[in-house]
Amino acid sequence: MKKFFQFDQLGTTYSREFIGGLTTFLSMAYILVVNPITLSLQSVPDLPDSMRMDYGAVFVATALAAAIGSLIMGLIAKYPIALAPGMGLNAFFAYTVVLTMGITWQAALTGVLISGLIFIVMTLTGLREKIINSIPAELKFAVGAGIGLFITFVGFQNAGIITNNDATLVGLGDLTSGTTLLAVFGIFITVILMTRGIKGGIFFGMVITAIAGMIFGLVDLPNQIFGAIPSLEPTFGAALDPLFNDISSVFTIQMLVVVLTFLFVDFFDTAGTLVAVANQANLMKDNKLPRAGKALFADSCATVVGAVLGTSTTTSYIESSAGVAAGARSGFASVVTAGFFLLSLFLFPLLEVITAPVTAPALIIVGVLMVSAIGKIDWNKFEIAVPAFLTVIAMPLTYSIATGIAVGFIFYPITMLMKGRGKEIHPIMYLLFIIFVLYFIFLI
Repeated sequence: MKKFFQFDQLGTTYSREFIGGLTTFLSMAYILVVNPITLSLQSVPDLPDSMRMDYGAVFVATALAAAIGSLIMGLIAKYPIALAPGMGLNAFFAYTVVLTMGITWQAALTGVLISGLIFIVMTLTGLREKIINSIPAELKFAVGAGIGLFITFVGFQNAGIITNNDATLVGLGDLTSGTTLLAVFGIFITVILMTRGIKGGIFFGMVITAIAGMIFGLVDLPNQIFGAIPSLEPTFGAALDPLFNDISSVFTIQMLVVVLTFLFVDFFDTAGTLVAVANQANLMKDNKLPRAGKALFADSCATVVGAVLGTSTTTSYIESSAGVAAGARSGFASVVTAGFFLLSLFLFPLLEVITAPVTAPALIIVGVLMVSAIGKIDWNKFEIAVPAFLTVIAMPLTYSIATGIAVGFIFYPITMLMKGRGKEIHPIMYLLFIIFVLYFIFLI
């Protein structure tokens, strides 16, 4: 085992890898609750049941996708990087694809499946690098920051801090409401824990908030801690249904935009995470990432597996950096994280205490972490600032990640051409420009 994971070369031990794997799990365990709540659209009232994914099935799919993805990453790529359904992508899946576009969640899962299969092909052929290199860094940073603002906005809504206002569109909610005060308390606690550098601060913030909610009668007490694993039947294989029963719903411009968005966000989320964690763990060699192809292959396989199980795109988690900080250096840490995700399957009854006000602080803090990418954009160059800013601001204001990406990718070629920098634009960017113009013409 030590030889397989290269413990001696990496200067690590079983204890360091175990602690690192556990730390990573605690840092990202919030997804076990946030993902089912997001995909089942629990924060949106008065929806037909057909639009909501089954909460229990999504929980199981989330845990299994995270376990399988982390296991593949640990055994094949041998990196201390864990995977799970990605934040931002799950919000796009639920709020944009299903709620706004009106695409069924089954067809949305098909979109995730197709994006994963395309990702595998592109990884094996090397095409992935060409597409990534064609998109300017500023737009990559803008997309990450925009998703961060979008997630934060959703968190504030779930907390009741921001509500609908007919005069100004949005306004401050009722801060005397018990559930809103509970969410505000959770934000303060989570901020304190994160500021103090507590490993798993987001997870522990949710735990403390849930306990406070039970003490003050704002959250129901759980009936039991351990229980039977919920059925996966409502979501398992649903991604395949449109391919066999309604193939016409798959080959549309609307679905093309969905697949491209899943593919695009997963591309750069994964690439950024791999480089960031590898740098932190001193695994980079000559400014290159060893076994990058295997790591990307593991990520794309996890997306395909997750889609079949019944969850949105599974991707590498930046929270893995917490495990690296705790000592993780090899793929064994990812195997440990996978084990804890499997163990969590038996804790489903305990998750009844995790309500929207309890998870809202996690969404807001994750948004804070993601929006930091905005500082890497060169705002002094107007031709860059305009498409970057419109990408960032359009996501929360239009309540659509896809629309934000579309706006930014349309304005980028225009501003660059007008500035006389047309030669710097990759031909693929012109293709994306056409695709997103068609998106506004036919879908909006």
